[in-house]
Amino acid sequence: MLPTPAQVRQYIADGLSCEHLDVQGDGSHFDAVIVSAAFEGKRLIQRHQLVYAALGDRMKAEIHALSMRTLTPDEYQQAGK
Repeated sequence: MLPTPAQVRQYIADGLSCEHLDVQGDGSHFDAVIVSAAFEGKRLIQRHQLVYAALGDRMKAEIHALSMRTLTPDEYQQAGK
């Protein structure tokens, strides 16, 4: 059974404290905007690793593709959101 965007959102939220989290998708391909203080001082790859760690084995089994925009709260605010 394919996961819904709401399920993917919950998977991420369960493993990573987020100030803002938006997930869109069609069941196999997802786009996410993830805002977390945990990203402070981290490079892009490190931010993505935090999200992958929150998703765990679901990235291998349930989620075919995830495109993500990872921002700190300050970056999100500066982007005018």
